[in-house]
Amino acid sequence: MKRFISLCCIFSFVLSMPVYAENSITVNAKSAVLMEQSTKQILYESNPDEHLPIASVTKIMTLLLIMEALDEGKITMEDMVPVSERAMSMGGSTMFLEAGEQLSVYEMIKGIAVASANDGCVAMAEYINGSEEAFVNAMNERAAELGMENTHFTNTNGLDADDHYSSARDVALMSAELLKHEKIFEFTTIWTDKMHDGKFDLANTNKLIRFYPGANGLKTGSTSQALCCLSATALRDDLQLIAVVLGAPTSNDRFDAARTLLDYGFANYAIDKPIKQDDEVGRVAVKKGVYEELAVSAKESFSLLLSKSEKGSCENEVIIPEYVTAPVVKGDVIGKMVFTKNGENVGEVELVAANDVEKKKLSDYLLDIFSLLFSL
Repeated sequence: MKRFISLCCIFSFVLSMPVYAENSITVNAKSAVLMEQSTKQILYESNPDEHLPIASVTKIMTLLLIMEALDEGKITMEDMVPVSERAMSMGGSTMFLEAGEQLSVYEMIKGIAVASANDGCVAMAEYINGSEEAFVNAMNERAAELGMENTHFTNTNGLDADDHYSSARDVALMSAELLKHEKIFEFTTIWTDKMHDGKFDLANTNKLIRFYPGANGLKTGSTSQALCCLSATALRDDLQLIAVVLGAPTSNDRFDAARTLLDYGFANYAIDKPIKQDDEVGRVAVKKGVYEELAVSAKESFSLLLSKSEKGSCENEVIIPEYVTAPVVKGDVIGKMVFTKNGENVGEVELVAANDVEKKKLSDYLLDIFSLLFSL
């Protein structure tokens, strides 16, 4: 096997804010978590696994299933979604839907993400799964797949209900998954907008979108049982942070807590991406192929979270064979890249064939012979 070792991930950081110690953080809420999105590493936690009502933060899972339905081709942004009597009957925050009218999926997502529309959630649930009950079942199944061990949904919008709860850690997990769908930022970064041909004004309930540098989401929530909740996300220099605050006494408390957590994260951590999807990392000889060499590339990106106080470095080792034998299909696993920091394995990425290499035919061998003869 060929082994190539290169030095990467060496950082020099310029701190633009004071560095806070984790034990100096004060959060006025029942529960809080700070997570880095790509690695899902927890940077701060306070009572992270308690079962708590989460109000409209529930809509993160609703939006996740909507985005996944779009990716799967089950629905499109242009689809017109009918509004049922049940959807119209939802109380709390709404987008004032009327039974019998139709709005596009795009407009529904905007209403849910920006105005926290309870009626829009039910309309979309019925459109995608036939009923809100079936959609809620899908929400719980997806939660289980994501490892959300302290979550159970009974509705799509977070209105207070028995046996409807989650935890700060679980909210961070589903937030991290939703952030993989970059289209969602088109909605979660809206500050103000209009709907219904300009008749209905939208104002984002997440005040950080306007007042916190790098803020790009995600969802607020508040009810009498849940108090004030928030999953706040922000991106700076490739570092995507998720600050979850549950059970804050007031709206200001939840925003203050989120700012504190995000400030702590950006002051103390940085993200490095030593390899990105499709980056070429080497070449390998090909036997019996129409080409003599094959480019090898990374199957996926790899992110590494580092503390700004760390002075160490990260090394990567590329492990590929001396040769492969044709035929080779693009995407075939050829080897792997292993990442280590301070001598410890911190992850690995599969390396794959960057293109097809067909096996030589008899005619190819004859052509090679003729080419050799004519070159003499």
